[in-house]
Amino acid sequence: MFYKRDNSFVFKYGKKNYDKAIESAALCENFVLDKDEDELITSTEKNSCYNCLFRRWCSDSFICMKKGIYES
Repeated sequence: MFYKRDNSFVFKYGKKNYDKAIESAALCENFVLDKDEDELITSTEKNSCYNCLFRRWCSDSFICMKKGIYES
């Protein structure tokens, strides 16, 4: 679901693939819902990487900061 760019892990499906973001969050042990409601992108009924505390948006997708800690 991610590819490595420099020393970061970038979500390979971009900013609008909601199904893949949900699928990725379901597989992630480190998912934490962002508590800032202004930062939530999708519904919170299902976990989504788009709503995760550890994502940082970049120009074409987001970077998983937690994945970078454990897999770099």
